[in-house]
Amino acid sequence: MDASNPTARALVCLQLLQENPGMTAHLLAEKLGVSERAARRYVSVLREAGIPVESARGPYGGYRLGRGLRLPPLVFSATEALGLVMAVLDGHHDPSDSTDPVGSALGKIVRALPEPVAAQAEAVRRTTAPAPDRAAARPDPATTSTLVRACTRRRRVRLEYRSDAGSEWVLDVEPWAVVVRHGRWYLLCWSHTSGARRAYRVDRVRDVQVLGETFSPPADLDPVAVLEDHLAVGWEYDTELVIDAPLDVVARCLPRSLGSLEPVDAQTTRLVGSTSNPRWYAEQLTAIPAAYRIVGSPELRQAAGVLGERLLAASGRHA
Repeated sequence: MDASNPTARALVCLQLLQENPGMTAHLLAEKLGVSERAARRYVSVLREAGIPVESARGPYGGYRLGRGLRLPPLVFSATEALGLVMAVLDGHHDPSDSTDPVGSALGKIVRALPEPVAAQAEAVRRTTAPAPDRAAARPDPATTSTLVRACTRRRRVRLEYRSDAGSEWVLDVEPWAVVVRHGRWYLLCWSHTSGARRAYRVDRVRDVQVLGETFSPPADLDPVAVLEDHLAVGWEYDTELVIDAPLDVVARCLPRSLGSLEPVDAQTTRLVGSTSNPRWYAEQLTAIPAAYRIVGSPELRQAAGVLGERLLAASGRHA
């Protein structure tokens, strides 16, 4: 937080008063690094914002927050707590449904707020229009909570899984991490059934059973980087590009999930990967700030041609 900003200093002032009831203007000024006059001004800013700051004179006087500002203890179920975390991570927009874990948890918070603040929060809650990410796939919070606990406790799990095509199977895995990428939740793990590293969509897990066996994850595991690398390989259509730009320039504008990068020379980079959706892949390539050539991959070349014609038509130009 930028303490040189008046709003930031007012928030720091609020935090100090929460942690030190009865703080004098002199001590508050010292903590904020301002004059006593300025400290009193920040207290006025808090009062104008509707925060009850009381003051008392005398040797035991000072500033303290009035009743109704501090939240009483709140008790969330594991599903509600994880639901709130998931809401922050993937942009959950269903705040008015009290049967939903996020809506239920939010209701507890709203009921604990001071009445004026609660009224504003409730108004926003009622009028917020859902704007879900169409690409997002939100998994069951209870399933996700079980997997997160298994990752933390390093316990092997047995999954009942259903693929996008509808195939179902049971597998035993070592759950390394639960990772959110591009609106989707993945379980990064080692599959004892396949004998290989795997990434499974958590929303496709039909059931999870925690087993007794423990495990040790790979040392220095970077779950996000490993997942990105994993998502770049093994798809239906192989891809290869030669890009007229240095590797560091290309790496800044493309996600790792598109494939691996290697320098051809100081000014040229090769991208090798795979995809199940050439049209989507071609759209991602438009972020490259340089000329590039698709090597092989007739499916990707066709998708890029269709995209290029569409962009030319939108610009009023013709190929």
